[in-house]
Amino acid sequence: MLTHIGTQAIETDRLILRRFEYCDCDAVFRNWASDEKVQIMYAEPTYRTKEEVNGLLDKYIGNYSREDYYRWAVIEKDCGECIGQIAYFLVDSKNHFAEIEYCIGQEFQRRGYATEAAKAVIEFGFDKMNLHKVQICCKTINEPSRKVIEKCGLTYEGTLRDYFFMDGEYVGRHFFSILRSEYENRR
Repeated sequence: MLTHIGTQAIETDRLILRRFEYCDCDAVFRNWASDEKVQIMYAEPTYRTKEEVNGLLDKYIGNYSREDYYRWAVIEKDCGECIGQIAYFLVDSKNHFAEIEYCIGQEFQRRGYATEAAKAVIEFGFDKMNLHKVQICCKTINEPSRKVIEKCGLTYEGTLRDYFFMDGEYVGRHFFSILRSEYENRR
C-alpha cells in the first residue's frame, strides 16, 4: 500500500531537496525556467517574466498542503540557490508507481546533480512512500538525460515513437523503470 507523506526535505552530499519558497523566484527564473533549451527538453513552457515564475511558484507551493504531492527545489549547497527541480509528477496510488521529472539549469549541468537528485528521490519513493515501481522518461533526442537515467540503474522498457511534435518534426519518448526488488538488490 502506498504511503503518502508529501514533499519532505532530502539532503545529499552536494544538494538539498526541499519545498519551493517564494524567495526562490529569482534563481528559478535565472537558472532554468526562462531558458528555452532547458524547458523544451523538460517539455515545459519558457517563462518570460518573474511574475510568470511567481505564478508557477503559487501552483507549486499551493499544492504542498496535499499529502500526495511531491515536488522539490534542487538547491546546490555551495551557492545556496535553486538550480533546478525534481518531482514525482505522476503518482498512481492504485498501482503503486510514480514517474519522476527533473530539470537542471544549463550552468549546472554535466556535474552529476541530476543523477544525485534522482537517486535520492528514487530512494525516498521506495523507502518512504512504499512504491513498487519508479519510472523516468526522456525525449529520444535528450542523450544527457538518458545517461542520468541509466546511472540511476533504471531499465529501458521501450520507446513511444513520434510522441512529441517539436520544431516541425516528431520526437520519440524513451521509457525506463526500476522495480522495488531491483532497487533492493542493488543496495
